[in-house]
Amino acid sequence: MVPLLVVSYMFRGKSVISPENIEGNHRKYQTTRFERNFMFYAGIGLLCLVPLFKTLTHLPPFMGILFALGLLWLVGDLIHRYKVDEDKQYLTLGAALQRIDMSSLVFFIGILLAVATLEHSHILAALAQWLDKAVGSQAIIVSIFGLASAIVDNVPLVAASMGMYSIADYPQIPFCGNFSLCCRTGGSILIIGSAAGVAAMGIEKIEFFWYVRKITPLALVGYFAGAVAYIFMA
Repeated sequence: MVPLLVVSYMFRGKSVISPENIEGNHRKYQTTRFERNFMFYAGIGLLCLVPLFKTLTHLPPFMGILFALGLLWLVGDLIHRYKVDEDKQYLTLGAALQRIDMSSLVFFIGILLAVATLEHSHILAALAQWLDKAVGSQAIIVSIFGLASAIVDNVPLVAASMGMYSIADYPQIPFCGNFSLCCRTGGSILIIGSAAGVAAMGIEKIEFFWYVRKITPLALVGYFAGAVAYIFMA
């Protein structure tokens, strides 16, 4: 709300012109409204069932994700089985997987493996104990993590924090909620602080220093406003 109020004040009385909708030369592949909605909701629903899969089978979550991916692939092939081969090849899940950002995927896998190594070697737990002694205040520690997520991607940072502050040792709901808020919103302070920001840099051609000038101040205002509000509410 705070960045929204700031932007509303900055643009008061000014007309905002939206960019032109440039039609590409991509071929229009024929799908029905039912097919589009079914694939969308099936994908969201299967992804939401991954925690249930882990609870029932006690298998790692990635196996549930792969199982859901296989089901979605089968459903997609069944829905588009009567289309011509050219359309079918474009609309299947296999075609979608060919367009993923493999470099970002490999980056996240490497980071998460490194975090798991630090967790099992008890380095993260030792770092958490050192921060508790050196800083003391949990609110300041959480704020430091949130600011760090602007430089270090917030996904591996949250994964590292889970190894440092386990639910068994830190069951306080206000602490966990504040940690979640700061680490996730802090990743928007710089465009390189989240995978979505890095993807936006490539897709929308957003320059790093333009983001620092135009968006970072607003993100900082929203970050500190949210952190302070959460501390008082908790």
